[in-house]
Amino acid sequence: MQREVDELRQEVKELKQQLREYEELINEISVPIIPSIVPETILVPVTGKLSPDRLELIFTKINEVAYRLSYTEGLNTVIIDFTAISKRELGEIDTLGMYIENFQKALKLMGIDTIFVGFTPAVTQDLTQSGVSIVNDLNTFLSFRAALHYLMKKRGITFQKIK
Repeated sequence: MQREVDELRQEVKELKQQLREYEELINEISVPIIPSIVPETILVPVTGKLSPDRLELIFTKINEVAYRLSYTEGLNTVIIDFTAISKRELGEIDTLGMYIENFQKALKLMGIDTIFVGFTPAVTQDLTQSGVSIVNDLNTFLSFRAALHYLMKKRGITFQKIK
């Protein structure tokens, strides 16, 4: 009987370890960091439910990656894409506003510009009504494409047709 109990305890211990590993994997892949065609720029598409814990995970990962890439690749711009986020995925709008505000300030302290794209009309209305103090200071665009055009113009980058 004791042997069976010990085996079950060992199995539970192994399953808990496996669960922790899966959670780490999910956290790692739930915040994709994509290099942009514009040099020294990354894109971070945000998807899924935006709970405070998830926002903390997203913004912590972006801060860590941005810090590392600013040294290794001269990163100077992060584009955060909220196109896939509707009111349904939002938790408390005040929480999102606080994270956006703190995130922009943190990256600015590292010398990295932040561009936010893809806010829906409903989300923008809620953000402006939430009292987020930096709404007017946010660098935002309707789409990722519009943000890329802005960056290309700002940096003097043009596309050329290959013949």
